[in-house]
Amino acid sequence: MSVLNGLQPERVFYYFEEITKIPHGSGDMDKIALFCVDFAKKHNLKYYHDKENNVVIYKDGTKHLKNAEPIILQGHLDMVCQKTEACSIDFTKDALDIFIDGDFIKAKNTTLGADNGIAVASVLAILESDCYAHPPIEAVFTTDEETGMVGANNLDTSVLKSKRMINIDSEEDDTMTVSCAGGADFLATFNFQRELAEGIEIELIIKGLKGGHSGIEIDKGRVNANILAGRVLNHLKTTDFNLLSINGGDKTNAITNLCKINLCVKNSEQFIKDATEYLEIIKAEISAREPDFCYELNTLENGNSEAINKESQNAIIYALCCMPNGVLDMSAEITGLVETSLNLGILATSENNTELKTSLRSNKMSALSALEDRLKTFFSVLPCECTTFDKYPSWEFNSNSTLQGLFKEIYEKETGENLKVEAIHAGLECGVFASKIKDFDCISIGPNMFDVHTVKERLSISSTERTFKILLKVLESCK
Repeated sequence: MSVLNGLQPERVFYYFEEITKIPHGSGDMDKIALFCVDFAKKHNLKYYHDKENNVVIYKDGTKHLKNAEPIILQGHLDMVCQKTEACSIDFTKDALDIFIDGDFIKAKNTTLGADNGIAVASVLAILESDCYAHPPIEAVFTTDEETGMVGANNLDTSVLKSKRMINIDSEEDDTMTVSCAGGADFLATFNFQRELAEGIEIELIIKGLKGGHSGIEIDKGRVNANILAGRVLNHLKTTDFNLLSINGGDKTNAITNLCKINLCVKNSEQFIKDATEYLEIIKAEISAREPDFCYELNTLENGNSEAINKESQNAIIYALCCMPNGVLDMSAEITGLVETSLNLGILATSENNTELKTSLRSNKMSALSALEDRLKTFFSVLPCECTTFDKYPSWEFNSNSTLQGLFKEIYEKETGENLKVEAIHAGLECGVFASKIKDFDCISIGPNMFDVHTVKERLSISSTERTFKILLKVLESCK
């Protein structure tokens, strides 16, 4: 039975609910891409499907707009998959458990995937209907946006004719985004040998932190669990312990809200006492910004353990304690805009290495390069290997944009309110397309969404309807 039946716009929410039934986490794009291909076939629309699972669907313009310049409507197919510890959903095969709470659509104990499923649903609703006036449409659905704009970076843009695009990946309906940050992922790998350690195994879990989007929430003072783990371990280093593993986060673009540390200690009572005292100090310190912060200290077993060798242990703790993280610079040109930041999103230990994966962002490419050089210099004195990958360009403001003026005019006429025009610190695929297509004109819009990339993610129903109506008005006015 449909959960969203009766909501308006009906077909937008129909397709959104269908999308929530299809596994589409980053890196798992086959099923959702085929869903889009099957849609194109069913509606006799031409399409393009590449090896990256990007899908482009073409639709002719309607009546008097048949000969107008084409326009790209764009969103990404992947979602960030996060769930609570107790949640049993398997993102690779299970549907999300969605429900309505007042004006919001939510998912039980998981992310909702409104980022960016609502964009895909909105565009499919437009492609399906013969009731909406619009110029020729090139609907572009890209993959793995959440893990570095991979699909957009690898899309052959020669299959596109348009030089203008509406990206539907923003999260405030009273705001038009006109510029965004570029970014990259930075990986530091500590390879090590394990050595025998005697004592009692202790598991320390840092949890209850808010987390959030590493671009949008990076200036909100939210505590990163991986960085906090480094602080705790550094404080406790005078206690005799051996590090067995440390793991936190699974997305570089999410502020980590949980970190698990496994240690071998000789005096468990003393260690737990010292750790508890320090963690209580931290809890009091951050309570105003992280009211739900908590921790667990669990005794697991006695006996021998294979621990990370001391040299590597000390180097990992040093890196976690001293590496830069969070906001580095604010823009001098745009009030309130974070210009450069980084986020240690993934901390992962295997049998013989620990990886630190960090998301780098800047609205200026020169500053992004300088940040990469800074990290390379920092890690160069430590026993680790470094690499940078999944780079994507920033999207610079276009003062000659006609789309900006058109959207602003229609928004303010339809709502009677002033439209906010903003640059953001998060990455958008607009920057990738602008770097590939000459004389490109682009804006980014979207309905109200909150706490994206977290299990508290929610999508406003009324805002989705309002945004869709304005989008239709803009398409109708595109000459």
